[in-house]
Amino acid sequence: MNDALYKALMSDISHYIKSETNIKLITKAYELAKQKHLGQMRKSGEPYITHPVAVARILSELEAGPITLVGALLHDTVEDTDYTLKELEQDFGKDAALLVDGVTKLSKISFQNTEQSDNQQKMLIAMAKDIRVVLIKIADRLHNMRTLNSMSSEKQVSISKETLDIYAPIAHRLGLFRWKAELEDRSLRFVDPAMYYKVSNLVKAKRTERENNIENVIEYIKTLFEESELKNFEIKGRIKNIYSIYKKMVNGGRSFEDIYDLLAVRVIVDKVETCYQSLGIIHAHFTPIPKRFKDYIAVPKPNLYQSLHTTVLHSDGTLFEVQIRTKEMDKVAEDGIAAHWAYKENKVYSKEREQFEIASKLKWYAELLKIAEDKDDQAGTSQEFVDTVKTDIFSANVYVFTPKGEVIELPHGSTPIDFAYRIHTDVGHKMVGAIVNGRIVTLDHELQTGDVVSIKTNKNSSGPSEDWLKIAQSPHARHKIKGFINKGNQEITLSTGKELLEKELILNKRDDILDDEWVEKNFEKSGIETLNELYLEIGKGNISTKTVMNRLIPEITKEMLIQRQIERTQRQLIAISETGVVIEGLSNPQIKLANCCTPIPGDEISGYVTKGSGIVVHANHCTNLKQYDSKRLITALWGTNLTRKYATWLKIKGTSRTGLLTDIIQVANANGIAIAEVSAVTNQEFESIIRLKVTLNKRSELDTLMVNIQKVPQVYYVERDMQ
Repeated sequence: MNDALYKALMSDISHYIKSETNIKLITKAYELAKQKHLGQMRKSGEPYITHPVAVARILSELEAGPITLVGALLHDTVEDTDYTLKELEQDFGKDAALLVDGVTKLSKISFQNTEQSDNQQKMLIAMAKDIRVVLIKIADRLHNMRTLNSMSSEKQVSISKETLDIYAPIAHRLGLFRWKAELEDRSLRFVDPAMYYKVSNLVKAKRTERENNIENVIEYIKTLFEESELKNFEIKGRIKNIYSIYKKMVNGGRSFEDIYDLLAVRVIVDKVETCYQSLGIIHAHFTPIPKRFKDYIAVPKPNLYQSLHTTVLHSDGTLFEVQIRTKEMDKVAEDGIAAHWAYKENKVYSKEREQFEIASKLKWYAELLKIAEDKDDQAGTSQEFVDTVKTDIFSANVYVFTPKGEVIELPHGSTPIDFAYRIHTDVGHKMVGAIVNGRIVTLDHELQTGDVVSIKTNKNSSGPSEDWLKIAQSPHARHKIKGFINKGNQEITLSTGKELLEKELILNKRDDILDDEWVEKNFEKSGIETLNELYLEIGKGNISTKTVMNRLIPEITKEMLIQRQIERTQRQLIAISETGVVIEGLSNPQIKLANCCTPIPGDEISGYVTKGSGIVVHANHCTNLKQYDSKRLITALWGTNLTRKYATWLKIKGTSRTGLLTDIIQVANANGIAIAEVSAVTNQEFESIIRLKVTLNKRSELDTLMVNIQKVPQVYYVERDMQ
């Protein structure tokens, strides 16, 4: 085909795509795009076909596969011509159609209005569903930036700001550093032209001087390597892009003269071991600057970037940054994730396989997939979704380790709570303590890069409290904590409503089985359609159990109900034993309270008739009752107007810390509860186990005390202690 555009495209892809079938497919896509865009012109005055071809050629730099190139060539046909998505699927297959459809939808997104969060969410979800869609879109934006001169000044600024806010950061996360740098530099030219040209001119003015310095350093390092018999190495200079210098000057408040890494030395070797050997040689002959060494080989950046970075001082007083990496690392540094899945012929490809390969290599991408597929997260607002992705994933700058050596990325300022929820939601919910670098820390401890974090969980933990919301730094952790608290509150309210209604039914000797149909029939006007909704309304206090009974019991029975309530109110039981327990039918029984379960008023109780020791009263939840002869069990009730105190035991577990027991005792005192005995031990797992014997009047006082003790920091288990 005698066509300059086509020849240029074929020349770009010929080194990695040689299959006749693939070439025919790409040729077919080119011809169709040229035909459909015939007569259409760009703002620059060029035929429109130049744009999709340029996008495909940009993608060929990453050795993108044939279907991705087809998607690039046809990415504007469905939106701008009469060619339909259905026709595209028939001509090129479902995979190509999905790519074009995805790019078309992204093209309709504007980030310059009040719905920016919704649109960012769409972009991020599109990335999660198929990374190729976003790659085509970034390549599309890159070519548009290269031809932005033909647009109006207003459009130039608007598109450039959008590029800096959205597209350049995504290119960075994908490791596409060349694309990122070009997007940033071209955008800066329109967003802040004065600073762009100032920085550009400063770089040009100092370039010759710095390049001479860097050449001298490179020659010196080559000599050192050769003397150390180091082989298979390459040393070259690197020029920092204009936008990076601009950020250091504007955001960092530094002068141009203070930026010493405008040019850097890049050392490329064949093996990882040689990287460290090279570093040793350089540090032996140059003075390393403290706190300026970073090992991204041992701990790669989230976009897979690996390299050793060090800043050294030359004997002439000049500072230089040196980057040391292998050839494979250098390829990743140039092409990002694409370096790992560049198209290779005779290999079976699938979208799912590519997605899996990316997720297995890019930790942050795997997290994005998880969040995008998490229905609980999707239930939040688009702003919460975007904040979670941007803060928890894109802005992650603290790297900590699990005990097995896995690297976990977290936002700056993260705590063990954030770490736990990043591992798994259930780990966060059941978390009771944390160990960092072998030392127990509080839950609000700020994690630092390099920390080894171990989370202690307990299946009996009551879950996160509202205080955790003040500690957690990541939107993801806060979202999960809020969800747990809201769900827990709803379950408690529902359970309370159900219990109240069931008690009312028993009180009125009713055995009615209520269902959704009955509820809908009787409470439809109140907007209540299911039995659970009725329980919730009762639990909230919006509907009384008496209202339910009025709709359940016929009128003739209501008078009997009222009469029974009057009789019940008038009848009072008089305690005739020191224990406060009444046994119906006995005038002066010998009664004592069981030591195993220490029953207190409010507990449901039963009496056990012993041989020669009178009646021993147990709480009905006491396990010993199951072992007794049921014929010896009798009904027991608590009397009224009880004034004596009752003793019972509590068992409390928490993370061992100074002042834990003191805090618990203070809570008891604040609740007006007397403590009769106390014991505390610490086990090998740094866990404090506290037994507390308290005296009180009734069960409700105990329930309140237990709830308040549970709120004490590092306490995760509070229960009645049944010996």
